[in-house]
Amino acid sequence: VRPPQPELLTMYESYYKLRDKPFQLNPDPRFFFASKGHKRAFAYLEYGLSLGEGFIVITGDVGAGKTLLVKSLLKKLENGSYLIGQLVSTQLDADDTLRSVATSFGLQAEGLTKSALLKSLEDYLRLAVRQNRRPLLIVDEAQNLNPRAVEELRMLSNFHEQDKPLLQSFLLGQPEFRDTIQSPEMLQLRQRVIASYHLGPLDRNETVQYIVHRLNTAGWQGNPSFTEDAFDVIHEFSAGVPRRINTLCDRILLFGYLEERTHLDAAAVQEVIGDLQQEVHHQSPRQQATQAVLPAAGLQGLPQASITLPENLEMRLMAMERSMNRLIPLVRKVLYTVTSGRETD
Repeated sequence: VRPPQPELLTMYESYYKLRDKPFQLNPDPRFFFASKGHKRAFAYLEYGLSLGEGFIVITGDVGAGKTLLVKSLLKKLENGSYLIGQLVSTQLDADDTLRSVATSFGLQAEGLTKSALLKSLEDYLRLAVRQNRRPLLIVDEAQNLNPRAVEELRMLSNFHEQDKPLLQSFLLGQPEFRDTIQSPEMLQLRQRVIASYHLGPLDRNETVQYIVHRLNTAGWQGNPSFTEDAFDVIHEFSAGVPRRINTLCDRILLFGYLEERTHLDAAAVQEVIGDLQQEVHHQSPRQQATQAVLPAAGLQGLPQASITLPENLEMRLMAMERSMNRLIPLVRKVLYTVTSGRETD
C-alpha cells in the first residue's frame, strides 16, 4: 500500500511538527489575533450590532486584517438570528450594486427593473424582520464603489418595518474609501455612520505576539526558535502589516525546513527577504519597468554602452543563485518521497 504522500506546502509543517499551516493567507477565524487596533475595531462592530441600524465603516491598508476581522465576528454570530449577505465589491455601478445585494441574500435579480428589484428586496427584508431575523449586509472592498453605488446602499437604509430598520450595513475598504465618504455628496451617508475605525499596522511588540499566536494556534512547541533580532527584521520588512508578515514567515519556515534549521536569526530572515525581493510581486514598479526596458533597448539596436545596468545586478544574480541552490534539495526531497511511495506499491 502506498503511504500518504505529503504535499509540497505541508513539508515544513511535518518537519516542525505543526498541526496546521500557521501563516496561510486565507482568512481563518481560528488565527484571529486581537491586537489593540483589532480589539477596538471588533468592539465597534459589536457596538453597531447592538444598535441595529446605520453603517459601521472599517478601513485599513491592503492586508491589514479587515476580512479576517469580519469573519471572526460572523463566527460569533453563527448561532444567532442574523440573516447575512456578503458582497465583495468590484467596479459596480448603482444598478449592479443593487443586483449584487439582492444576490447576496439569495434573491433572483437578473432581468428585473430597478423598481421591481427594490420591491423584491424590501419585501424580503420586511419578512425577515417580521420573523425576528436581523438582516446584515457586509460589503468588502468598498473603495471600489462609486458615489452613486454608495448612495444606493444609503437608500436601502431607508427601509423600515414600523420603527425597526430593515437593513444594517458594514462597509470595509481601503483608506481611499474614507475620501469617498468625506466628499460633499456623501453628507447623508455620513449622518448614518454610527461608528468608524481605521485599522493601522501592528507595532513591534504586537508583531512578535502575532507571530507567536499564529504559531501556537498551529501547534508550535518552540521549534523553530526565533531570535529577537529576527523579529526586528520581520517587523521592519513587513511594516507591521499582517498579510506581509504571513508571506514572509511562511517563506522563513520553508527556508528553515530546506536548511534543516531549528533556530532562525536575523541573518536567515535577511536571506529570505533577499529571495523575496527578486520575485516580481515583491518588486517595485520602477524595478520591474527597468527589467522590461533593457531587452527592448537592445532590440532597438542601441549601443550596449548606452544601456545602464541596475547597480545591484550582481547582488540579484547571487540571490537568484542562492534561491536555485535551495530549490535543488527541495526537488530532491519531493522526488525521493514520490519514488519511495512507488516502490512500496
